[in-house]
Formats: sequence, structure tokens, C-alpha cells
Amino acid sequence: MIIILMGVSGCGKTTVGKKLAGQLGWIFQEGDALHSEKNIEKMSSGTPLSDIDRKPWLHSISQWIDSHCRSDTNGVISCSALKKSYRLKITTNKDNIHLVYLRGTKELLLKRLTQRTDHFMPPDLLTSQLHILEEPGADENVLVLAIDRLPGDIVSSIRDSLGLH
Repeated sequence: MIIILMGVSGCGKTTVGKKLAGQLGWIFQEGDALHSEKNIEKMSSGTPLSDIDRKPWLHSISQWIDSHCRSDTNGVISCSALKKSYRLKITTNKDNIHLVYLRGTKELLLKRLTQRTDHFMPPDLLTSQLHILEEPGADENVLVLAIDRLPGDIVSSIRDSLGLH
């Protein structure tokens, strides 16, 4: 099983992902680590990524997922997956994939982003991410969870919803 934690920057994908993978004894992959140096430099300078910039990154995410599906290795990966087309690219023709959308208000997300010091993504890119975000619809079978709770509570909700006891 692969769990993809998705959402804009600051929603807690990494925090929740590490905690979830740790509890389950699964592999965790930080999706941002699969970005090219060029993309990281671009975002660090405050420039939003384009679809063209994201294409090789999404390919890397998809390859990671494919590799773990083929080897039947359980894992958790973080990926903003802001557009439906991105989600389709990383999930199509793959079995046992579960998308979890971590949803928060702009105010809460901005508060989190301004408080963190260990990430290349500047808070002013939040607006551009929210602008291109296509929230998952019912046709995508995505678990949607509010982020205004403790990470442990969110992890418990994911485990309960997916039957991971």
C-alpha cells in the first residue's frame, strides 16, 4: 500500500507522513527531496513553479510509487499534487494507492509557514499554490482531513479510515 499525503505547503505533509510511516514501520519519502536543484532554487527565490517545471518532479514521484508497488513495499510519500492532472499522473494504473488531502485555511497555513525555518519554500508562494489548487472531488476517492488538529490525531484518522490498526 502507498499513501500519498497531498496539499499545499504548510499543511503538514512531512510531519504527518513521518509520524504515520514511523507508526506503521513503513518507508517515508519526502516528495520535496525529489525536486531538481533548479526547482528548489526557483522556489527559494520566490518564483512559483510552472507545469513544465513540475513535470520531471511528478515523473520522479510516479517512479518512486511504481517501484514500491512493484516490490510490494508499503510506503508513505508527500506530494503537493495540486492539480487533478498531477494526481492522475502519479496514481493511474497503480493498485493500492490512497490519497489523503490535508486541508487548511489560508490563515492557518500562513501562520505555519511563517513559523518554520527549515524549508526552502517561502510563505509568499502560498498564494500561488492556493490559486492553482484543484481540490479533489468525490470522483477521486480522496480522504480529506482538516489540519486544525494535532498531527497524532490526523495520523489516527488516517489509520482508522484506511483500516491500518
